[in-house]
Formats: sequence, C-alpha cells, structure tokens
Amino acid sequence: MPSGARERLYRTEAVVLRRHDFGEADRLLTLYTPGLGKIRVLAKGVRKPRSRKAGHVELFTHNTLLIAKGRNLDVVTQADTINTFLALRTELSRTSCGYYVAEVVDKFTEEREENGRVFDLLVHTLAWLGEAEDTDLVLRYFELHLLDYVGYRPQLFHCVSCKRRVGSTAALFSPAQGGLLCLECGRVERGGRDIPARVLETLRHLQTKGYGQCRGLSVDQQTHYELQNTMRQYIIYLLERGLKSADFLDTLRREAGLGAQALERR
Repeated sequence: MPSGARERLYRTEAVVLRRHDFGEADRLLTLYTPGLGKIRVLAKGVRKPRSRKAGHVELFTHNTLLIAKGRNLDVVTQADTINTFLALRTELSRTSCGYYVAEVVDKFTEEREENGRVFDLLVHTLAWLGEAEDTDLVLRYFELHLLDYVGYRPQLFHCVSCKRRVGSTAALFSPAQGGLLCLECGRVERGGRDIPARVLETLRHLQTKGYGQCRGLSVDQQTHYELQNTMRQYIIYLLERGLKSADFLDTLRREAGLGAQALERR
C-alpha cells in the first residue's frame, strides 16, 4: 500500500452510540473510541441488502474499524465485530438501558476529546447490563463514574458550601451546587432536597467502590426510585434538558408496574 494511502487510513476500536440514515444507502454513525473520543463517520452502502458491514454497525456494537479520512466525513472501509452484546437485544428493558447509556455518553462528551476511561466504562457497562439481575444498580454505578470521568463528580461526603464533612443522617442534595449541603447551609442555599440516609450511603458506595464490590448490593424498590430521582435531577440540571431514553425507561417501568398489579388482582 502506498505511503499516502496508509496516512489516510486509521484503525480504532469503537462503540456505536447513534446512527442515522444518510442518502439512499448510507448511514451516519456516531462512535465512541478509546483514543479519539467521540467521532462521526460515514458507513457507505450499509443499508443495501448485501452489505457486509451492516451487521457490524448496529447500535451498541463494539467493533474494530478501519476508517479512511475524508474531506468532510471519514468513511468506514472495514469493520470487525468484537462484541455485539447480544444479551442486551433479547429483552426490551435491557435494550432500553443500552439506549440510555449510549445517550448519556453522547450528551456528556464532545467530539474528538479523548477519554479512555469513558470508553472502558461504556464497554463494561454494556456487558454488565446484559448479565445483571439489577440493571438499575448498573445504571447508577455508570452515571456516578461517568460524571467523575467528565468532570462533574457530585460531592457526596462534604458540604459543598462550608466544606465540613456531612453524615448520612442529615443532609440535602443540591443539583445546582453539585452535591451535598449540610442542614445549616441548606437553610441558606436554595434548591436542596432531603436525601435519605440509605440513599446517600448507597450513592457513596457506588461512587467509591469498584463494580465487583457493588454488584451484590441489595436495594429495595423505594430506594431505587430515590436513587434514580436524585441522579436524574442532577443530570437534567447539568444538561439543561431531559433524556428521551430516560423517559422511555420510565414508561416501560410504569407499564410493567401496572401489569404486575393486574396480575395480583386476578
């Protein structure tokens, strides 16, 4: 291969975060990579019935890609699948969690900003979601560690105003302040909401421990709801918008709850 051609090609691992139809047979892909961060590339001809690359550029797929530099958009020339995360595609609830993870990574990252820790977390989270009994716990672990890696780690041990250490039994969480407020500062600062001790203790554990030490946590339904609500409010504040995938997850859970109630009444 001529040296000029080699210079125009690069190889990278990538996870497909988003894809959009482009032209008559192409797709525009948003990828997250370990060395380049988030990039957008064109996969030509993948919507044709006989395309060899079509199966390699599905959502959430972890691939090794050979990409050619283009004038406006780089172009995928070769794709080899590392992991399809097949277990994510067998249940709608797990698939929806995958959409949520992909959307959160997309919204919190800028193009061409390298962050290898985000890539590793993304790949591991997609695998965990396919095998975990408690996918909500996986999502909370993912949220806390992603926020840490992109510079928005919530302060869960000290008051963000007076800097004093805060116990777990009397604290407020302020999305606007980025963490805990002690009761005294909470009387002055606006926007804080009570955070129950069991919720704060769980968040602290998830934030400071590895996944292996968190996967066995037993969390009741009410605590799950409060964990999700706390993290959701913080994420919405940071992004200044809601997430479509989060709304869809909420709809699925409401429908599942209604179905369970109907079965109980029989």
